[in-house]
Amino acid sequence: MDVSGVWRRGGALLVFAVVLTSCVQREEPGLERVRRAGELRWGADAQGGEPYAMEDPDVPGHMRGFEVELADALARELGVRARFVQNDWSSLIPSLERGSFDVALNGIEVTPARSGRILFTRPYFIFQLRLLARREDDSVTGLSSLRGRRVGTLANSQAWDLLQREGIQAVPYEGVEEPYIDLEQGRVDAVLMDDLIAQRYGQPRPKLRVVGDVGEGYYAIAVRPGDEDLRAALDVALGHVARSGELRRIFARWNIDSAQQQKMVEWTDAQTREVLAQTSTAKLGWGQGWMFLQAALVTLVVSVGAMALAVPLGVGLALVRLYGPRWLSGLASFYVEVFRGTPVLLQLYVLYYGLAGVLRLDALSAAVLGLGLNYAAYEAEVYRAGVLAVPRGQMEAALALGMSTPLALRRVVFPQAFRVALPSVTNDFIALLKDSSLVSVISVVELTKRMTITAVDVRSWLLPGALCAALYLAMSYPLSLLARRLEARLARG
Repeated sequence: MDVSGVWRRGGALLVFAVVLTSCVQREEPGLERVRRAGELRWGADAQGGEPYAMEDPDVPGHMRGFEVELADALARELGVRARFVQNDWSSLIPSLERGSFDVALNGIEVTPARSGRILFTRPYFIFQLRLLARREDDSVTGLSSLRGRRVGTLANSQAWDLLQREGIQAVPYEGVEEPYIDLEQGRVDAVLMDDLIAQRYGQPRPKLRVVGDVGEGYYAIAVRPGDEDLRAALDVALGHVARSGELRRIFARWNIDSAQQQKMVEWTDAQTREVLAQTSTAKLGWGQGWMFLQAALVTLVVSVGAMALAVPLGVGLALVRLYGPRWLSGLASFYVEVFRGTPVLLQLYVLYYGLAGVLRLDALSAAVLGLGLNYAAYEAEVYRAGVLAVPRGQMEAALALGMSTPLALRRVVFPQAFRVALPSVTNDFIALLKDSSLVSVISVVELTKRMTITAVDVRSWLLPGALCAALYLAMSYPLSLLARRLEARLARG
């Protein structure tokens, strides 16, 4: 027996274990972590706007809002300072779970799905779910009159859950102003939002009317599981801020105080337990699987439609740049540079919301048109490169034989240019298939948006994410095989 070899292997394992142990740091308790850092990091989305948290127009780089003041008051009670961390509202809970900040404080509603996934403090605000419709539409009298119709709201919110239970088609949005724009334009039949949002973004619009309040809910601070001590400390701090009158003074400064907010002053631990008692555990079953397939079909329709627009428009732009008059070539070049040089997300916003007053498109049409116009700029460069790859002598020979320029392009140049461009065109279509996830900002529920909605419902990102990836692969891989087969066929002759 090689004793020295055993010792060497044993020593190596011991060193490995020591290194591994030293790399794994013990997770600090939440309150200890906050006090050691000297700051309470709170996640919120400045896009949520007034009165929650927004950038101060008078002091660039600073935040204002009633939740900003509340975060400062709570941090003071804990003996630390508050630090705002920008995060998209729809992903606040996943970001909290991964440790991007200590708490999420941004109009987080206490819902059964969330209360089974994260910790909630005692509530700090009571809100009403307010239903708005177009002033000219008398058919909307309440939720019962909207069954089978389209109603806008925030995804994974209490309003979203209520609409789903009532059998109403809920249309998800990521911002608070966009649903009311769509309601004015007739793209949705009503909007159901928290009263704070409705008061500032819906009710000032003269074309809209308040139908009524159809439910009540609570805002609370979200804390990671395992940070029970931080949650307990925040409960104590919230109680002190409420009983001292500071909480309602904050509400009064933002014109959101009312008699019902007195409940926050008199709130008890028993009421907190009652609010948090209801939890639900959804599972990724056949129902969600069917919705994934529907969302995959939407992704495919948007991608195919956009590519069907991008290819001929790109060919036209490439030919104009190469063979058109100088002024027209300059316009084509300007188009290419503008659409390549600006984000497709911005283009979708401008097309769908910015031009809503002059160009009324439904969400699906706007998605196809927006992506098609954007990708046409890239296709133009692909085909221009393909044409330039064909030796100039072939074009000259075709013209010498008496062919017109269009005929020479069609019979001589373009068949060869297409062979050169095919790999890039295939790559662009696969990229377009994935970029179609951006159309969720204009309320299209495509595959990625369905995945994020389902992930919150089932309290897991792993299985919905894996299913989403599998469906994307199932759509893109056959296209790759088809493109390779076509390339091989063209190479043979």
